[in-house]
Amino acid sequence: MAIKTYGLMGVDWEERVNFERLRTERLARIKKLLRASEMGALLCFDMNNIRYITATHIGTWAMDKLARFSLLPRDDEPIMWDFGSAARHHKLYCPWLGDDRSRAGISTQRGAMSPESGRAEDVAKKIRIELEERGLLNEPVGVDVVEMPVLFALQAEGIKVVDGQQLMQKARVIKTQDEITLLATACMMVDAAYDELYRALRPGIRENECVGLVNKVLYDLGSEHVEGVNAISGERCSPHPHVYTDRALRPGDPAYFDILHSYNGYRTCYYRTFVVGSASQAQVDAYKYCRDILDRAVNAIKPGVTTADIVKLWPKAEEFGFPNEEAAFALQYGHGVGLSIWEKPIFSRLVSLDHPEVIEEGMVFALETFWPAADGWSAARIEEQLIVTKDGCEVITRFPAEKLLVAGVRYYSVDGPLPTTRETQSNLNVEANTGDQ
Repeated sequence: MAIKTYGLMGVDWEERVNFERLRTERLARIKKLLRASEMGALLCFDMNNIRYITATHIGTWAMDKLARFSLLPRDDEPIMWDFGSAARHHKLYCPWLGDDRSRAGISTQRGAMSPESGRAEDVAKKIRIELEERGLLNEPVGVDVVEMPVLFALQAEGIKVVDGQQLMQKARVIKTQDEITLLATACMMVDAAYDELYRALRPGIRENECVGLVNKVLYDLGSEHVEGVNAISGERCSPHPHVYTDRALRPGDPAYFDILHSYNGYRTCYYRTFVVGSASQAQVDAYKYCRDILDRAVNAIKPGVTTADIVKLWPKAEEFGFPNEEAAFALQYGHGVGLSIWEKPIFSRLVSLDHPEVIEEGMVFALETFWPAADGWSAARIEEQLIVTKDGCEVITRFPAEKLLVAGVRYYSVDGPLPTTRETQSNLNVEANTGDQ
Protein backbone atom coordinates (compact mmCIF):
# COMPACT_ATOMS: atom_id res chain seq x y z
CA MET A 1 0.00 0.00 0.00
CA ALA A 2 1.31 3.46 -0.89
CA ILE A 3 -0.11 6.35 1.11
CA LYS A 4 -0.75 9.08 -1.43
CA THR A 5 0.17 12.74 -1.25
CA TYR A 6 -1.21 15.35 -3.62
CA GLY A 7 -0.71 18.94 -4.64
CA LEU A 8 -1.81 21.46 -2.05
CA MET A 9 -4.37 23.27 -4.21
CA GLY A 10 -7.97 22.27 -4.62
CA VAL A 11 -8.80 21.14 -8.16
CA ASP A 12 -11.91 19.93 -9.97
CA TRP A 13 -10.16 17.14 -11.84
CA GLU A 14 -8.76 15.11 -8.94
CA GLU A 15 -10.10 14.22 -5.51
CA ARG A 16 -7.55 15.22 -2.92
CA VAL A 17 -8.48 16.11 0.64
CA ASN A 18 -12.26 16.26 0.94
CA PHE A 19 -12.68 18.78 3.74
CA GLU A 20 -16.44 18.38 3.98
CA ARG A 21 -15.95 14.66 4.49
CA LEU A 22 -13.17 15.39 7.01
CA ARG A 23 -15.47 17.61 9.08
CA THR A 24 -18.42 15.24 8.86
CA GLU A 25 -16.52 12.08 9.76
CA ARG A 26 -14.68 13.62 12.69
CA LEU A 27 -17.89 14.95 14.21
CA ALA A 28 -19.66 11.63 13.59
CA ARG A 29 -16.95 9.74 15.49
CA ILE A 30 -17.20 11.83 18.64
CA LYS A 31 -21.01 11.96 18.48
CA LYS A 32 -21.16 8.16 18.40
CA LEU A 33 -18.81 7.82 21.36
CA LEU A 34 -20.66 10.47 23.34
CA ARG A 35 -23.96 8.70 22.74
CA ALA A 36 -22.52 5.47 24.13
CA SER A 37 -20.97 7.14 27.19
CA GLU A 38 -22.37 8.20 30.56
CA MET A 39 -22.07 11.85 29.58
CA GLY A 40 -24.85 14.14 28.55
CA ALA A 41 -22.52 16.60 26.86
CA LEU A 42 -18.87 17.30 26.13
CA LEU A 43 -17.35 20.70 26.96
CA CYS A 44 -13.96 21.43 25.38
CA PHE A 45 -11.44 24.21 25.97
CA ASP A 46 -8.48 22.56 24.22
CA MET A 47 -8.11 24.12 20.77
CA ASN A 48 -7.33 20.82 19.06
CA ASN A 49 -10.44 19.18 20.48
CA ILE A 50 -12.47 22.24 19.52
CA ARG A 51 -11.12 22.00 15.98
CA TYR A 52 -11.91 18.29 15.78
CA ILE A 53 -15.53 18.93 16.77
CA THR A 54 -16.30 22.32 15.19
CA ALA A 55 -13.70 22.68 12.42
CA THR A 56 -12.85 26.20 13.59
CA HIS A 57 -9.39 27.70 13.95
CA ILE A 58 -8.24 31.21 14.87
CA GLY A 59 -4.47 30.86 14.91
CA THR A 60 -1.89 29.33 17.14
CA TRP A 61 -1.58 32.46 19.29
CA ALA A 62 -4.72 31.33 21.11
CA MET A 63 -3.56 27.79 21.91
CA ASP A 64 -2.56 28.44 25.53
CA LYS A 65 -5.34 30.88 26.47
CA LEU A 66 -8.18 28.42 27.26
CA ALA A 67 -10.48 31.27 26.29
CA ARG A 68 -12.55 29.62 23.54
CA PHE A 69 -14.92 26.76 24.29
CA SER A 70 -17.36 24.44 22.58
CA LEU A 71 -20.25 22.32 23.84
CA LEU A 72 -21.40 19.13 22.15
CA PRO A 73 -24.72 18.00 23.67
CA ARG A 74 -25.68 14.36 23.21
CA ASP A 75 -27.63 13.79 19.97
CA ASP A 76 -27.26 17.43 18.98
CA GLU A 77 -24.94 19.76 17.09
CA PRO A 78 -21.92 21.58 18.57
CA ILE A 79 -22.06 25.15 19.82
CA MET A 80 -18.96 27.35 19.59
CA TRP A 81 -18.12 30.36 21.80
CA ASP A 82 -15.24 32.47 20.55
CA PHE A 83 -13.72 35.94 20.42
CA GLY A 84 -16.45 38.23 19.12
CA SER A 85 -14.95 39.01 15.72
CA ALA A 86 -13.96 35.37 15.25
CA ALA A 87 -17.50 34.28 16.08
CA ARG A 88 -18.81 36.65 13.42
CA HIS A 89 -16.24 35.32 10.95
CA HIS A 90 -17.37 31.75 11.63
CA LYS A 91 -20.96 32.77 10.87
CA LEU A 92 -19.84 34.03 7.48
CA TYR A 93 -17.42 31.28 6.52
CA CYS A 94 -18.36 28.16 8.53
CA PRO A 95 -21.86 27.27 7.33
CA TRP A 96 -21.63 23.88 9.06
CA LEU A 97 -22.13 25.75 12.36
CA GLY A 98 -25.60 26.86 11.30
CA ASP A 99 -27.20 30.25 11.96
CA ASP A 100 -26.96 30.39 15.75
CA ARG A 101 -24.18 28.08 16.89
CA SER A 102 -21.24 30.48 16.55
CA ARG A 103 -21.42 32.87 19.48
CA ALA A 104 -19.31 35.42 21.32
CA GLY A 105 -18.01 34.16 24.65
CA ILE A 106 -14.73 34.36 26.53
CA SER A 107 -13.35 32.65 29.61
CA THR A 108 -10.87 34.17 32.08
CA GLN A 109 -7.77 34.18 29.82
CA ARG A 110 -5.86 31.91 32.20
CA GLY A 111 -6.68 34.18 35.13
CA ALA A 112 -5.66 37.42 33.40
CA MET A 113 -9.20 38.72 33.93
CA SER A 114 -9.89 39.32 37.60
CA PRO A 115 -12.20 36.89 39.41
CA GLU A 116 -14.52 39.83 40.13
CA SER A 117 -15.17 40.23 36.40
CA GLY A 118 -17.46 37.20 36.54
CA ARG A 119 -16.12 35.61 33.36
CA ALA A 120 -15.96 32.12 34.87
CA GLU A 121 -19.55 32.42 36.09
CA ASP A 122 -20.62 33.66 32.66
CA VAL A 123 -19.14 30.57 31.00
CA ALA A 124 -20.89 28.29 33.48
CA LYS A 125 -24.21 30.06 33.02
CA LYS A 126 -24.01 29.71 29.24
CA ILE A 127 -23.42 25.98 29.60
CA ARG A 128 -26.17 25.52 32.18
CA ILE A 129 -28.74 27.21 29.92
CA GLU A 130 -27.92 24.91 26.99
CA LEU A 131 -28.08 21.81 29.18
CA GLU A 132 -31.40 22.85 30.72
CA GLU A 133 -32.97 23.43 27.31
CA ARG A 134 -32.09 19.85 26.34
CA GLY A 135 -32.96 18.17 29.63
CA LEU A 136 -29.31 17.31 30.28
CA LEU A 137 -28.60 19.35 33.41
CA ASN A 138 -28.64 16.31 35.69
CA GLU A 139 -26.29 14.29 33.49
CA PRO A 140 -22.48 14.34 33.75
CA VAL A 141 -20.62 16.76 31.50
CA GLY A 142 -17.24 15.65 30.20
CA VAL A 143 -14.59 18.38 30.21
CA ASP A 144 -11.20 18.01 28.55
CA VAL A 145 -9.13 20.72 30.31
CA VAL A 146 -10.39 23.57 32.47
CA GLU A 147 -9.38 26.61 34.51
CA MET A 148 -10.07 26.13 38.20
CA PRO A 149 -12.45 29.14 38.48
CA VAL A 150 -14.49 27.76 35.57
CA LEU A 151 -14.60 24.32 37.18
CA PHE A 152 -15.85 25.79 40.45
CA ALA A 153 -18.44 27.90 38.59
CA LEU A 154 -19.74 24.87 36.68
CA GLN A 155 -20.11 22.95 39.93
CA ALA A 156 -21.89 25.92 41.53
CA GLU A 157 -24.44 25.73 38.69
CA GLY A 158 -25.17 22.13 39.67
CA ILE A 159 -23.21 20.59 36.80
CA LYS A 160 -21.42 17.31 37.50
CA VAL A 161 -18.03 17.53 35.78
CA VAL A 162 -16.28 14.32 34.71
CA ASP A 163 -13.20 13.53 32.62
CA GLY A 164 -13.97 14.12 28.95
CA GLN A 165 -10.37 13.93 27.83
CA GLN A 166 -10.36 10.15 27.40
CA LEU A 167 -13.45 10.28 25.20
CA MET A 168 -11.75 12.78 22.89
CA GLN A 169 -8.58 10.67 22.80
CA LYS A 170 -10.65 7.63 21.88
CA ALA A 171 -12.33 9.52 19.04
CA ARG A 172 -9.06 10.83 17.66
CA VAL A 173 -7.02 7.62 17.87
CA ILE A 174 -8.31 6.18 14.57
CA LYS A 175 -7.74 8.51 11.63
CA THR A 176 -10.09 9.04 8.70
CA GLN A 177 -8.78 8.81 5.14
CA ASP A 178 -8.52 12.60 4.90
CA GLU A 179 -6.67 12.85 8.20
CA ILE A 180 -4.19 10.28 6.88
CA THR A 181 -3.66 12.31 3.70
CA LEU A 182 -3.06 15.47 5.72
CA LEU A 183 -0.58 13.69 8.00
CA ALA A 184 1.32 12.29 5.02
CA THR A 185 1.37 15.73 3.41
CA ALA A 186 2.75 17.27 6.59
CA CYS A 187 5.55 14.67 6.52
CA MET A 188 6.23 15.45 2.85
CA MET A 189 6.96 19.03 3.85
CA VAL A 190 9.46 17.87 6.48
CA ASP A 191 11.12 15.62 3.88
CA ALA A 192 11.84 18.82 1.96
CA ALA A 193 13.02 20.66 5.06
CA TYR A 194 15.51 17.89 5.83
CA ASP A 195 16.82 18.01 2.28
CA GLU A 196 17.59 21.72 2.65
CA LEU A 197 19.03 21.19 6.11
CA TYR A 198 21.31 18.39 4.93
CA ARG A 199 22.70 20.68 2.21
CA ALA A 200 23.28 23.49 4.72
CA LEU A 201 25.07 21.59 7.49
CA ARG A 202 28.72 22.61 7.74
CA PRO A 203 31.21 23.78 10.35
CA GLY A 204 30.19 27.20 11.66
CA ILE A 205 26.44 26.99 11.09
CA ARG A 206 24.64 27.41 14.40
CA GLU A 207 21.79 25.40 15.80
CA ASN A 208 19.51 28.44 15.77
CA GLU A 209 20.32 29.05 12.09
CA CYS A 210 19.26 25.48 11.36
CA VAL A 211 15.98 26.17 13.17
CA GLY A 212 15.46 29.32 11.09
CA LEU A 213 16.15 27.48 7.84
CA VAL A 214 13.65 24.73 8.66
CA ASN A 215 10.99 27.29 9.60
CA LYS A 216 11.42 29.11 6.29
CA VAL A 217 11.17 25.95 4.20
CA LEU A 218 8.04 24.80 6.00
CA TYR A 219 6.23 28.14 5.95
CA ASP A 220 7.11 28.61 2.28
CA LEU A 221 5.55 25.22 1.57
CA GLY A 222 2.34 26.16 3.40
CA SER A 223 2.84 25.04 6.98
CA GLU A 224 0.22 26.38 9.35
CA HIS A 225 2.45 26.31 12.40
CA VAL A 226 6.01 25.21 13.14
CA GLU A 227 5.52 24.02 16.69
CA GLY A 228 9.17 23.41 17.34
CA VAL A 229 12.51 22.34 15.93
CA ASN A 230 14.92 20.47 18.14
CA ALA A 231 18.49 21.12 16.97
CA ILE A 232 21.05 19.30 19.11
CA SER A 233 24.74 19.06 18.20
CA GLY A 234 28.15 18.01 19.42
CA GLU A 235 28.66 17.54 23.14
CA ARG A 236 25.02 18.53 23.74
CA CYS A 237 23.79 15.24 22.25
CA SER A 238 23.96 13.20 25.44
CA PRO A 239 21.97 13.55 27.59
CA HIS A 240 19.25 14.87 25.25
CA PRO A 241 18.45 18.49 26.29
CA HIS A 242 15.30 18.88 24.10
CA VAL A 243 16.09 22.52 23.17
CA TYR A 244 18.32 24.29 20.64
CA THR A 245 21.00 26.92 21.36
CA ASP A 246 23.33 29.16 19.36
CA ARG A 247 26.10 26.56 19.40
CA ALA A 248 28.12 26.37 16.15
CA LEU A 249 28.62 22.97 14.57
CA ARG A 250 32.20 21.68 14.29
CA PRO A 251 33.93 19.08 12.08
CA GLY A 252 32.99 15.58 13.17
CA ASP A 253 29.97 16.71 15.19
CA PRO A 254 26.87 14.58 15.40
CA ALA A 255 23.67 16.62 15.10
CA TYR A 256 20.12 15.42 15.49
CA PHE A 257 16.91 17.30 14.78
CA ASP A 258 13.21 16.88 15.49
CA ILE A 259 10.82 18.81 13.27
CA LEU A 260 7.31 19.38 14.59
CA HIS A 261 4.85 21.34 12.47
CA SER A 262 1.23 21.42 11.44
CA TYR A 263 -0.43 21.32 8.04
CA ASN A 264 -4.15 22.06 8.26
CA GLY A 265 -3.91 21.09 11.90
CA TYR A 266 -2.13 17.76 11.42
CA ARG A 267 1.29 17.32 12.96
CA THR A 268 4.67 15.77 12.44
CA CYS A 269 7.21 14.43 14.92
CA TYR A 270 10.23 13.45 12.85
CA TYR A 271 13.84 13.00 14.05
CA ARG A 272 16.94 12.57 11.92
CA THR A 273 20.64 12.36 12.87
CA PHE A 274 23.60 13.56 10.77
CA VAL A 275 27.33 13.99 11.19
CA VAL A 276 29.33 16.92 9.84
CA GLY A 277 32.15 15.82 7.55
CA SER A 278 32.85 12.49 9.21
CA ALA A 279 31.78 10.19 12.01
CA SER A 280 33.77 8.37 14.65
CA GLN A 281 33.37 4.63 14.97
CA ALA A 282 31.55 5.20 18.26
CA GLN A 283 29.02 7.39 16.46
CA VAL A 284 28.57 4.84 13.68
CA ASP A 285 28.00 2.07 16.23
CA ALA A 286 25.50 4.15 18.22
CA TYR A 287 23.54 4.99 15.09
CA LYS A 288 23.45 1.37 13.96
CA TYR A 289 22.08 0.19 17.29
CA CYS A 290 19.58 3.07 17.44
CA ARG A 291 18.36 2.06 13.98
CA ASP A 292 18.23 -1.63 14.91
CA ILE A 293 16.02 -1.15 17.96
CA LEU A 294 13.75 1.19 15.99
CA ASP A 295 13.38 -1.32 13.16
CA ARG A 296 12.53 -4.10 15.60
CA ALA A 297 9.51 -2.05 16.63
CA VAL A 298 8.49 -0.84 13.16
CA ASN A 299 8.67 -4.35 11.71
CA ALA A 300 6.48 -5.73 14.51
CA ILE A 301 3.63 -3.25 14.02
CA LYS A 302 0.34 -4.70 12.81
CA PRO A 303 -3.27 -4.73 14.02
CA GLY A 304 -3.73 -6.82 17.16
CA VAL A 305 -0.23 -6.29 18.52
CA THR A 306 -0.13 -4.34 21.79
CA THR A 307 2.01 -1.45 22.93
CA ALA A 308 3.47 -3.83 25.53
CA ASP A 309 4.61 -6.18 22.76
CA ILE A 310 6.47 -3.28 21.15
CA VAL A 311 8.18 -1.80 24.19
CA LYS A 312 9.47 -5.24 25.17
CA LEU A 313 11.63 -5.00 22.05
CA TRP A 314 13.42 -1.94 23.42
CA PRO A 315 16.27 -1.84 25.95
CA LYS A 316 15.54 -1.14 29.59
CA ALA A 317 16.50 2.23 31.07
CA GLU A 318 19.34 0.67 33.04
CA GLU A 319 20.94 -0.57 29.81
CA PHE A 320 21.71 2.96 28.63
CA GLY A 321 22.61 4.79 31.78
CA PHE A 322 19.33 5.66 33.54
CA PRO A 323 18.19 4.38 36.94
CA ASN A 324 14.57 3.70 35.98
CA GLU A 325 11.98 4.11 33.22
CA GLU A 326 10.69 7.45 34.50
CA ALA A 327 14.22 8.87 34.30
CA ALA A 328 14.54 7.59 30.72
CA PHE A 329 11.01 8.55 29.64
CA ALA A 330 10.54 9.54 25.97
CA LEU A 331 13.93 8.25 24.78
CA GLN A 332 12.66 4.83 23.63
CA TYR A 333 9.16 6.02 22.90
CA GLY A 334 6.10 6.04 20.71
CA HIS A 335 3.05 8.27 20.55
CA GLY A 336 0.01 8.92 18.43
CA VAL A 337 0.17 11.89 16.06
CA GLY A 338 -2.82 13.83 14.79
CA LEU A 339 -4.12 17.27 15.69
CA SER A 340 -1.65 17.06 18.59
CA ILE A 341 1.94 15.90 18.70
CA TRP A 342 1.27 13.41 21.49
CA GLU A 343 -1.98 11.43 21.37
CA LYS A 344 -2.99 7.84 22.02
CA PRO A 345 -1.48 5.29 21.81
CA ILE A 346 1.61 5.80 23.98
CA PHE A 347 4.53 3.36 23.79
CA SER A 348 6.77 3.47 26.86
CA ARG A 349 8.18 0.92 29.24
CA LEU A 350 7.02 3.30 31.97
CA VAL A 351 3.31 2.59 31.34
CA SER A 352 2.79 0.17 28.45
CA LEU A 353 3.94 -3.05 30.12
CA ASP A 354 1.26 -2.83 32.80
CA HIS A 355 -1.36 -0.96 30.77
CA PRO A 356 -1.08 -2.15 27.16
CA GLU A 357 -3.19 -0.75 24.34
CA VAL A 358 -4.14 -2.71 21.23
CA ILE A 359 -2.86 -1.41 17.90
CA GLU A 360 -5.61 -0.98 15.29
CA GLU A 361 -5.76 -0.26 11.59
CA GLY A 362 -5.98 3.47 10.93
CA MET A 363 -3.82 4.53 13.85
CA VAL A 364 -1.03 6.96 13.06
CA PHE A 365 1.89 7.22 15.43
CA ALA A 366 5.59 7.92 15.70
CA LEU A 367 8.23 5.56 17.06
CA GLU A 368 11.53 7.07 18.22
CA THR A 369 14.72 5.66 19.67
CA PHE A 370 17.86 7.09 21.25
CA TRP A 371 21.25 5.57 21.89
CA PRO A 372 24.27 7.17 23.55
CA ALA A 373 27.67 6.53 21.97
CA ALA A 374 30.53 4.84 23.79
CA ASP A 375 32.55 8.10 23.65
CA GLY A 376 30.36 9.48 26.44
CA TRP A 377 29.09 12.60 24.64
CA SER A 378 27.61 11.86 21.23
CA ALA A 379 24.38 10.00 20.50
CA ALA A 380 21.93 8.97 17.80
CA ARG A 381 18.23 9.76 17.62
CA ILE A 382 15.86 8.50 14.90
CA GLU A 383 12.09 8.69 14.54
CA GLU A 384 9.64 7.34 11.99
CA GLN A 385 5.99 8.29 11.63
CA LEU A 386 3.80 5.48 10.35
CA ILE A 387 0.27 4.46 9.49
CA VAL A 388 -1.13 1.11 10.61
CA THR A 389 -2.49 -0.78 7.62
CA LYS A 390 -4.60 -3.93 7.34
CA ASP A 391 -1.62 -6.27 7.64
CA GLY A 392 1.28 -4.13 8.85
CA CYS A 393 2.30 -0.52 8.60
CA GLU A 394 3.66 2.07 6.18
CA VAL A 395 6.31 4.60 7.14
CA ILE A 396 5.47 8.10 5.88
CA THR A 397 8.69 9.85 6.95
CA ARG A 398 10.81 9.35 3.85
CA PHE A 399 14.08 11.26 4.29
CA PRO A 400 16.80 8.56 4.22
CA ALA A 401 17.77 7.20 7.62
CA GLU A 402 18.79 3.56 7.17
CA LYS A 403 22.42 4.55 7.71
CA LEU A 404 24.14 7.55 9.29
CA LEU A 405 24.32 10.39 6.75
CA VAL A 406 27.45 12.51 6.41
CA ALA A 407 26.75 16.18 5.63
CA GLY A 408 29.09 18.97 4.55
CA VAL A 409 31.93 19.08 2.04
CA ARG A 410 34.27 16.15 1.47
CA TYR A 411 37.81 16.91 2.58
CA TYR A 412 40.81 15.85 0.48
CA SER A 413 44.40 15.24 1.52
CA VAL A 414 47.41 14.68 -0.73
CA ASP A 415 46.58 10.98 -0.55
CA GLY A 416 42.97 11.46 -1.62
CA PRO A 417 39.66 11.95 0.20
CA LEU A 418 39.64 11.65 3.95
CA PRO A 419 37.54 8.71 5.16
CA THR A 420 34.04 9.48 6.37
CA THR A 421 34.66 7.32 9.43
CA ARG A 422 37.40 8.97 11.43
CA GLU A 423 38.04 10.44 14.88
CA THR A 424 37.44 14.16 15.42
CA GLN A 425 41.03 14.57 16.66
CA SER A 426 43.43 14.29 13.72
CA ASN A 427 46.26 12.84 15.79
CA LEU A 428 44.12 9.78 16.43
CA ASN A 429 43.83 9.13 12.69
CA VAL A 430 47.56 8.85 11.84
CA GLU A 431 50.18 6.29 12.64
CA ALA A 432 52.63 7.20 15.40
CA ASN A 433 55.46 9.44 14.16
CA THR A 434 58.83 8.13 15.43
CA GLY A 435 60.78 11.14 14.20
CA ASP A 436 62.76 9.10 11.64
CA GLN A 437 63.18 10.70 8.20
